[in-house]
Amino acid sequence: MEGLRGLLVLVLVLLSVPRSDCVRCFTRFDLNTGECNEEIGEVDEDDCCQNPNYGYMETDGQCESCGLLKWSSWSSWSLCNVLCGQGVRQRSRKCFGIDQSECENAPLSEKLQTEPCNGVCCDDKGWSSWLGWSPCSVTCGGVGVRKRKRECSSPPQCRMACSGPSEETERCAAENTCPGNIDVIHALRVHRLICVESFGGTGVFLIKVKGKWCVLLLKRFSKVFPILSSHLSPVSLSHLCVSVHGGWSSWFSWSHCSATCIAKSDGDVIVPSRVRHRACSNPIPSDNTSPPGNSCPGDALQVQHCSELPNCAEDGSWGAWSPFRPCSVSCGEGLQLSERKCDSPAPRYGGKVCEGPSTQSKICESPCPVDGFWSGWSSWGECSGSCIPQGRAIRRTRQRACSNPAPSSNPPGQNCQGDRHQTESCNHLPFCPVNGSWGSWSPFSSCPVTCGLGLHVSARRCDSPSPQHGGSPCLGEARQTKICSTRRHCPVDGVWSEWSQWSDCKYPGGRDIRCRKTYGSHSRVRECLHRAHNGSLCEGENLTERRVCYHIKGCNMNGRWEAWTPWSLCDPPCGENSVRSRKRICKPDYTGYNLFPPRSSEKASFYGTPNVNCGPLPDGEQQDQSESCINIPACA
Repeated sequence: MEGLRGLLVLVLVLLSVPRSDCVRCFTRFDLNTGECNEEIGEVDEDDCCQNPNYGYMETDGQCESCGLLKWSSWSSWSLCNVLCGQGVRQRSRKCFGIDQSECENAPLSEKLQTEPCNGVCCDDKGWSSWLGWSPCSVTCGGVGVRKRKRECSSPPQCRMACSGPSEETERCAAENTCPGNIDVIHALRVHRLICVESFGGTGVFLIKVKGKWCVLLLKRFSKVFPILSSHLSPVSLSHLCVSVHGGWSSWFSWSHCSATCIAKSDGDVIVPSRVRHRACSNPIPSDNTSPPGNSCPGDALQVQHCSELPNCAEDGSWGAWSPFRPCSVSCGEGLQLSERKCDSPAPRYGGKVCEGPSTQSKICESPCPVDGFWSGWSSWGECSGSCIPQGRAIRRTRQRACSNPAPSSNPPGQNCQGDRHQTESCNHLPFCPVNGSWGSWSPFSSCPVTCGLGLHVSARRCDSPSPQHGGSPCLGEARQTKICSTRRHCPVDGVWSEWSQWSDCKYPGGRDIRCRKTYGSHSRVRECLHRAHNGSLCEGENLTERRVCYHIKGCNMNGRWEAWTPWSLCDPPCGENSVRSRKRICKPDYTGYNLFPPRSSEKASFYGTPNVNCGPLPDGEQQDQSESCINIPACA
């Protein structure tokens, strides 16, 4: 009973030991992306984090690091955000490896840094000169517009050098006045008429002849139009109504020939022709005068033979077959031939030659002994398969017959000599595809790690057989794994803490040496933190560092101004009102201090901040200087 009671107590104790949550364990945690890689499987969080380089993922999908919380490294500086002139470049780091609240509360400058930069300035050619003005949009009377353009001569990445419009428009007045006064001259001088407006059914036609506008009034009229009354010539208006006789226009172009070649039909020659015409429109004969105008004399149509064309092609045709010639052999089987010619008619002018054979034959026989002779080999038969299996041969055969001719029986002829059949390997065929098949699983490997979790691996090869000649690869995985645990935490190496502040500079025995040129010593300390599970000690042996010093805290000293410090980073690193600064430091004059005291191998340091008098800066310069950072991107 006592043993059973003890076992029960042990079980209860084991059940009471708190276990961590089950998580997905990964062998790599990326500080730059916050992602876990190379999953092992689901294990307890404590087991996963026996290795500080591992990461794990809980049910919320957020990946966490097993190691010490720390920032990622700073990224490389970005390119300058402008192509030309002053801009900025930035770099950032991620806080996936530190506590979320610490990350959210960290100053923006801990995550993002910004510094000014200068783009590689383009050869800013800018706008070309303005091109000339276009013609005015009106040619007479009134006001129109005209335009001019210019082109951006800078390359596309430097188009910021071209500001302003590429086109200009301005109003313009016409140089000429539109025609107003119309001189009336005799209608007989009008050869071509252009109607521009009408008055009360009487057409007014204008045309420019020898620099003057000519007018012809059609139809009879009983009054003079006011618009023309002040410009009429002193001639009788009845002379203006005259007949207009028709005149021919120029001949139009010749039409295409009615055919492309000269043909012959039943002995007749057929020559293609072409035509051209003209119109009685220069001018059109008047029909509203008395008497009406005469029509044009002569023909409106001309016809011309296309005698320059080539003759049409004539196809050839066969003549009659000749009588069969005598038999070609004196005994046995021979041939009689008959022939014909392509001359009824023969092909001319590129015509087609006769189709079909020019000779025909028929067999003629006379008894004589005939020896057997082989016919040609037949085509090769089908191969006994469509591909060559591994380790076997595929063959095909062909044959021939003793039939060209067959030996005669009366009188008897000789039989053919040689083999009737031939066989060959079908080496031209492809090899048959061999599908891959898995070999046996290898034994599981030993656990590859000496601490924390690892993976036993068993592998198999697709080699029983391997896929060949286009065969299918093996289906499934080539390896299988299972988690192994060493039940040991991985060593956690120690890391140095920050150095403490330097202690007061004192002389041995505690004598006050402040503001004296007597050296003393001071020290600072640091600790080796986070070392666990037999991890390595921090590199370097010094937990305490001592150095020779002079105590100058609050001492009055002369000094001199140093050159400007480098410009600081832009603050804030994004958004508006970002500035950078620099300053000039008043450096104390350490003349009279022995920088290498006796029995000291190191240069002496100065402890504390003195009251230094460097006098005024030259030329009224300021001690501090700041300027705005240009082209700062907005905060994300």
